[in-house]
Amino acid sequence: MPELIPVDDPDDERLAVFRLNERQLSSRPQRRNDDGEGLFMAEGDLVVERALAAGCEPVVALVDELRPPPVTAVLVSRIPVYAGGDRVRALVTKLGVPNSVVALFRRPPRSSVAALAASATRLVLVEAVDNPANIGAIIRNATGLGWDGLIVDATSADPLARRSLRVSMGHAVVFPHARTRDVAATVADLVASGFVVAALTPAAGARDIDAVDPPDRLVVCLGAERVGLSDAVQAAATLRVRIPMHHGVDSLNVAAASAIACHALRVR
Repeated sequence: MPELIPVDDPDDERLAVFRLNERQLSSRPQRRNDDGEGLFMAEGDLVVERALAAGCEPVVALVDELRPPPVTAVLVSRIPVYAGGDRVRALVTKLGVPNSVVALFRRPPRSSVAALAASATRLVLVEAVDNPANIGAIIRNATGLGWDGLIVDATSADPLARRSLRVSMGHAVVFPHARTRDVAATVADLVASGFVVAALTPAAGARDIDAVDPPDRLVVCLGAERVGLSDAVQAAATLRVRIPMHHGVDSLNVAAASAIACHALRVR
């Protein structure tokens, strides 16, 4: 039976891989590759367990030497697993409160927009949402409310970024997502394939979300917090929808808006 590998020096070269930042774990071309290239980091036992359950391939892990989580037994049978104290793990991962386990995985292949749309009835599409915490929250909301997948544009944050994975509670590694380079063209294709596409906007001329009868196949589009969806995307959408706001308030955080939209427009 393989054993844990003890480490007591945070500068141990064998731990260097855990100090890599997002760009070092996977380059921009690798993140854009639908075939899956580069690595992603899973922090915490829940995220690691969900990555394993999703079939992702682990590479190496670092665990608490005194209290290794149960998932360690699975990891140690497949990959090198290093074990260190709180100080070592905090210095290596740059987390003030280190997780009981941090693991690196190979990035899995990603769905295409066409394949995702062919098997879905409810999709979320985001344009220029570049905060990974917002992407993670959107994924958690969509997963919890029964939606089928996410489409991100080239300027939006990576769903497999560390913060996205943490905020989504690991659902980002399971929830299907696809990437598009031309959001307006993708919206037009989705409309042509039978989806109703609702562009979320605070504009006064948009239809109140409470007045929308959810169709059988629906895509809800969300844009960046200050500028919103581009004119091209709004023009390509089937309808524009707004969340009614209290007087003097313009809009909600995009993650909060996604929760309301996914609930109001869910399959009933």
